[in-house]
Amino acid sequence: MPKKDYYDILGISKNATEKDIKQTYRRLARRYHPDVNPGDKTAEAKFKEMNAAYEVLSDKDKRQKYDKYGDNWQHADQMEEAARQQSQYQRYTTGDGANYQFGGDIGGMDSLFDELFGGQRGRGGSRRSRVSRGGDLETNVEVTLEEAFSGTTRMVDLQGEQPCAACQGTGEIQGVTCSACRGAGVASNVSRLEVKIPPGVATGSRVRISGKGQPGNGGGGNGDLYLNVTVRPYAVFERQGDDLSASIPVPLTIAALGGEVQVPTLKGKVALKIPPETQNGRIFRLAGQGMPHLGRSGSGDLKAKVNVVIPTKLTEKEKELFRQLGQLRPA
Repeated sequence: MPKKDYYDILGISKNATEKDIKQTYRRLARRYHPDVNPGDKTAEAKFKEMNAAYEVLSDKDKRQKYDKYGDNWQHADQMEEAARQQSQYQRYTTGDGANYQFGGDIGGMDSLFDELFGGQRGRGGSRRSRVSRGGDLETNVEVTLEEAFSGTTRMVDLQGEQPCAACQGTGEIQGVTCSACRGAGVASNVSRLEVKIPPGVATGSRVRISGKGQPGNGGGGNGDLYLNVTVRPYAVFERQGDDLSASIPVPLTIAALGGEVQVPTLKGKVALKIPPETQNGRIFRLAGQGMPHLGRSGSGDLKAKVNVVIPTKLTEKEKELFRQLGQLRPA
């Protein structure tokens, strides 16, 4: 099935501004957040889709790649590098003085040799192995918000190919088609690998594990392994880029007279001083208490939103005190 368009998921146009994207995401997040829709799998799936779309469209670099390459935006760097290599031509001169032009890709060079000379052969008449880099591999990993905060590891199963051990990748044994690989020269294999997921990853992050992809041929280097990350929704915190936000219950008496409350963070609880006459909905920014910046130092912030808690099950004495307050401060 074709992947859904990120702009359609958020219901915005392709020329939407950063402000439009942020406002739309916040509005939809309040509607589809799992805390607002407990047990609703449809809302949870929608929330995950929105997060994936927002992680890409709210990032200038990722959005540019997405606008240019669509579903293949995660491969933008490789495609642009391949295009760059194809545009770089080298020149080869044969013994008779004729000049031939070919691309910088090693595979292209071997193909040209085959075309010109019927296949380049080494000593003993055997065909020279084509030198090529191994293919890249991809796998999906899902982590919790705590794991995304601290970094973690995962064991992943990789389905790949390697040169056939029976025929050493030639496809033949003494001129007869190799039965082990049926002449393909490669054999399938499954391997388990422990991979590290760095702190600060988000839904849509793509982590590159160098040299852990398919093995190359003829001495070519291995490809790379890419981890496509999804971060599960978290009940306490809402993530916006590297910032976190949370609703903090504040007793009515502390909101009115001032005091101190405990605020949960991914590092543990911290004390927050509430000044007198704090209004419901006020936001306090706790610097550096958000998510780590992926691949660089520093962290985002935690935005603690005050949720004034009205006391319940009042005693007669408490009710009388509120009546007195009502008389002193009539509406």
